[in-house]
Amino acid sequence: MKIYWTKIADVIEETPETKTYILECPEDFTWEEGAHTHLALEGFNAGERPNRHLIRHMSICTLPGEKAIGITTRIRPQRSEFKQRLNDLPIGSQVALFKTHSNVPLRREERPVYLLSSGVGLATFRPLVLDFFDNPDKVTKVHSVNIDSSRNYLYPDLFVPDETKRFLSEFLDNRMEYYDRVRRLAEDEEGLFYIVGSDEFLSENIRILCKAGITPEQIMLDKHPDRKRAMIEYC
Repeated sequence: MKIYWTKIADVIEETPETKTYILECPEDFTWEEGAHTHLALEGFNAGERPNRHLIRHMSICTLPGEKAIGITTRIRPQRSEFKQRLNDLPIGSQVALFKTHSNVPLRREERPVYLLSSGVGLATFRPLVLDFFDNPDKVTKVHSVNIDSSRNYLYPDLFVPDETKRFLSEFLDNRMEYYDRVRRLAEDEEGLFYIVGSDEFLSENIRILCKAGITPEQIMLDKHPDRKRAMIEYC
């Protein structure tokens, strides 16, 4: 396993409880849209075994063309040891990246793509939307629906409906309205449904989609293939 050590180049406050950490891009570090990585803080590998309290699985919210690695995460007042240490790091501090992979690249199959997310899960979809804007070939449309009860919605300047780009975007702040919307979207038998959020959120969306006749092949999760199969086995 190769470990990439890099530096924090900038920190952007997206909302009162959400920050994007902009990391310098190591020369041979590569990724694609929808990628996740393991972000680790200094000291994580100082002992005989990695200190898992200093490691988190994070989505990369940027594309390689942006020449930087973006990590967007919530940092609430009540936070874990990892989030506390990350929040305390000044610009220029070193962090490590490893095990980078994408389970949710943008599928170009002449079908509509629906992006279903909760809160900061939208970070996984930012690069998919940018990739679609850069090259809309073989994607009939992209429709994003995000639920966030805080109403401090993420990336409001990017997730703006634009009919000329075949892009729809909705921010909802209550579960009833959100799941009603998912039920209506599931009427599209050709759709590809990407879901990012907590396991509870994933399970409820999967249940609604399967009940509507959406097949496992149409559902994309940011999970290892074995974990994905376990979550949608009842479809």
